[in-house]
Amino acid sequence: MNTATTGLAAGMALGFAGYFGGFWAFLLVLVLGAAGLVIGLALQGDLDFRSRRQR
Repeated sequence: MNTATTGLAAGMALGFAGYFGGFWAFLLVLVLGAAGLVIGLALQGDLDFRSRRQR
């Protein structure tokens, strides 16, 4: 999947959560999605925490 498709899927998921679950469901999906993104980038090797901790 390219970046545009991933963004579209994330936007649709947030839209459905906001419409059917209200603000708190929207916020929960947003926070869990961001956490999943960070974990996925770290496991993939695109995000290196060691270089950020040495400052």
